[in-house]
Amino acid sequence: MSHLIQVVVHTPAHSQVARTLTYRSELPLTAGTLVRVPLGTRELLGVVWDDHTDRASRNSDQGIPAEKLRSVAGSLSDIAPLTIAWRQLITFAASYYQRSLGEVALAALPPSLRDLNAQQLARRLRRHAKAADPGLPNDSCTFNQLSLTSEQTLAIERFQREDGPFLLFGSTGSGKTEVYLRCVQSVLSSNATAQAIVMVPEINLTPQLEARFIARFQPLFGDKSVVSLHSGMTPAQRLKSWLGAHSGAARIVLGTRMTIFASLPDLKLIIVDEEHDPSYKSQEGARYSARDLAVYRGRLEGAKVMLGSATPSMESWHHSRPLDEGGRYVRLLMPSRIGATGGLAITGGALPLVRRVDMNRQLKGCVISPPLLDAITQRVARGEQSLVFLNRRGYAPVLHCTDCDWKSQCPHCSAYQVFHKIDRTLRCHHCGYTERVPRACPACGNPDIAPMGRGTERLEEHLADLLASVRRPNSVSALQPEGEPTCIARIDADSTKLKGELQARLAQVHSGEVDVLVGTQMIAKGHDFRRITLVAAINPDGALFSSDFRAPERLFGLLMQAAGRAGRDGDISSHSEMWLQTFHPKHPLFAALKRHDYPGFAAEQLIERKQAGMPPFSFQALVRAEARTQAVAQGFLTAASAAATEMRDAAHLTQNITLYPAVPMSMQRVANVERAQMLIESPSRTALQHFLTAWQTVLHSTRQQPVGQGLIRWAMDVDPLAI
Repeated sequence: MSHLIQVVVHTPAHSQVARTLTYRSELPLTAGTLVRVPLGTRELLGVVWDDHTDRASRNSDQGIPAEKLRSVAGSLSDIAPLTIAWRQLITFAASYYQRSLGEVALAALPPSLRDLNAQQLARRLRRHAKAADPGLPNDSCTFNQLSLTSEQTLAIERFQREDGPFLLFGSTGSGKTEVYLRCVQSVLSSNATAQAIVMVPEINLTPQLEARFIARFQPLFGDKSVVSLHSGMTPAQRLKSWLGAHSGAARIVLGTRMTIFASLPDLKLIIVDEEHDPSYKSQEGARYSARDLAVYRGRLEGAKVMLGSATPSMESWHHSRPLDEGGRYVRLLMPSRIGATGGLAITGGALPLVRRVDMNRQLKGCVISPPLLDAITQRVARGEQSLVFLNRRGYAPVLHCTDCDWKSQCPHCSAYQVFHKIDRTLRCHHCGYTERVPRACPACGNPDIAPMGRGTERLEEHLADLLASVRRPNSVSALQPEGEPTCIARIDADSTKLKGELQARLAQVHSGEVDVLVGTQMIAKGHDFRRITLVAAINPDGALFSSDFRAPERLFGLLMQAAGRAGRDGDISSHSEMWLQTFHPKHPLFAALKRHDYPGFAAEQLIERKQAGMPPFSFQALVRAEARTQAVAQGFLTAASAAATEMRDAAHLTQNITLYPAVPMSMQRVANVERAQMLIESPSRTALQHFLTAWQTVLHSTRQQPVGQGLIRWAMDVDPLAI
C-alpha cells in the first residue's frame, strides 16, 4: 500500500515551486521526517510536512494519478522527526519574509545532511556515538561565582517572576553576561531536559562567550552540554552540534543568527545579546531577523526570551515602554557599571569621560590632534592601553591623480577600489576585484598618484611615526620589556584573514603586549579588554547627515559600544576616556553621547520617526531588482507597481499601502550588475503582509512579460534595515 506524503525541498527562489510536493511512500512517514526524494534528475534532501499546511495551494502534482507520482528514495530514520513547533517556526518565517517554504526549511539544516544518504548518516552517527564521552553531570561540583550587584539581583528576580519577553537595558560593563549565565542556570536547573539558545551578533564574539559558558556549565551538565553553531564551523562540526541539540544532549546552543533555527526539542530560554546589532538581519536568501524570530519562537514554544543591549534598537526600546502605554516587553534596568573591589562586584564603576575635539580648530590635514596624541602617550607611559577606532579598512579609500583628477574607480562597481599598501594592490570591497597599483596614472601618465583619505592601515602607520620616540615603562607584560618601543597592533578584516589570527591578536591585547590597538567596528563591541582606558573615534561624522534614517541610531550605538571598551577594570575606570574627533562637536548626538544618555537620544529619535511616519510607527518592505541595465531593473519594478492596481481585490489590498517610485540603489552597480529598488510602506503590518502575499503572483508574471526580459533576479526584503 502506498502512502501520499507532502515534502518540502529546496527549490530555486523564483521557480514558483514554493510549497510542498507530493510523493509516494511505501511506509507511513511522520511529519518532520527527513527524506531523500527525486526532483528532476537530482536527488535532494526533503522534510515531510504537515498534510493540511498547504492543501489549498499544492503545485502541479494535483490531479496526477497516484501511480504516476514519484516515490521517496529513502528516509533518514535514525534522526528523530523535526518537531511541530520547529515546522511552525519555519512556516511563519517563510510566510512573513515572503520566501519559499523549502528554501527556509532546508537552509536551516546542516549542509552535511543534504549530501548524506541513510547509510552514510548511520555510519556518521555511529562514529559520533563512539567518540562521545557521556560527560555525566557532577552534582557535587562547586565553582566560584561572581557576587551580584543589587541591579543584577533585581533583574534576575524579575526574570524568574515574570513572563517577558524581557529587554535587559544595561550599560556597557554592567554585568549583562553574568545575568545571562544565572538565568540559563536557573532555567536548566529547574528542568532536567530544558534547553537554551544564546545568540551573539558576530562569529568573533563566540569563542570568549563559549569559554565562559563551558567553564560554568560543563561541570554542572556534562561535557556535551554546550555546543556552538555558526557559519565559521566546518560542515562536520555543524552537523555534530546540530545533532547534539536535536537529540537533547546539548543543553545550551551558542551561535550567530542561524542558531534561531536550531532544532531543540525542549527549548525554554532564548537570549539575544547585543540585540540591536544589524548582523541579526540576514542580507541574502531569506532576509529574516533572528531577533524578531526569537520573540516569535519564544511565544510559540512557551520559552522565555531576553534581549540584551546597552543601546537597544528603536523597535525594542519602543516595545519596552510601560504596559499602560502599549508596551509589550518587560524592561530590566542595569544603568550602573560594575566596579570590582577586592573581588567583590559593586555598582558605581565609572563610565568613560567623553571628550570632543573640534577638528575645525586643528591644523588642516591633522589626523591625530595634539591633545589626543598627548593622552595616548600618557597611557603608554602608565602601562595602559588605547583603542583607536576607524571604521574603514585598507590604507586609503582611493588613489588620486592631481593632474587629471583620475581616481581608482572599480571597473565593475559604482565604487572606488581601496588602496592596500601592504601588498600594493587596489581592491574593491564590494565585488572583490583586485589589481596591482599602477606605476603611473592610467589616464594621463602622471607618476605622482597619491592616496586620498585614510584607512586603518594608514592610521596604524601614522601612529607608529607619531609614537616612535615613546617608550614603555616597567612593563605589564614580560613579552615587552621596559624601554621597548610602543607596540601598535591592527585588527580588521584584512589583518585577521588567516585562521587563528584574530584569536592570536586578541591574546596579545589581553596579555598587555599591545599598547595601542587600531581597528574597525569588529573590535568596538563585545570584547572585554581590561587594560584599555582610552578609546578614540577618528572621523565619526560620516553618518550624521546620511539619507538613511537609521544611520544616527547605528552611529550612536557603535560609539557607545566603543566607549564601553574603556575602563572595564574597576581599579582604573576612574580615568577612562572616550575621545571624539569631529567637525560637529555641538551635534545633539554627540551631546547625548557625552552624557551617556541613551534614553534621551532614543526619545528624540522616536519623536522624529513618529512625525515622519517611520518604523516603528510604520512597516516597510523593499523589492530589489538586478539586471544588466538600470532601465530593465527599474522598468520591471515600475511595471509590477502598475500591475498592482489590477490585482483581484486591489482596492482592498492597496488600502493603506504606499508604493514609492523605483530608484537606483545607493550602490547602483556591483560586479557589472545594475540594481534598483522600490519601497512599500504601510501603517499596518497586517495590511502590508496581505498586499505582499498577493503581489508575489504579479511579480512572477511581470518577469515573464517583455518588460522582465533581461532581469537577472529580484528579491523581497521585509523590515529592511537599509534603504
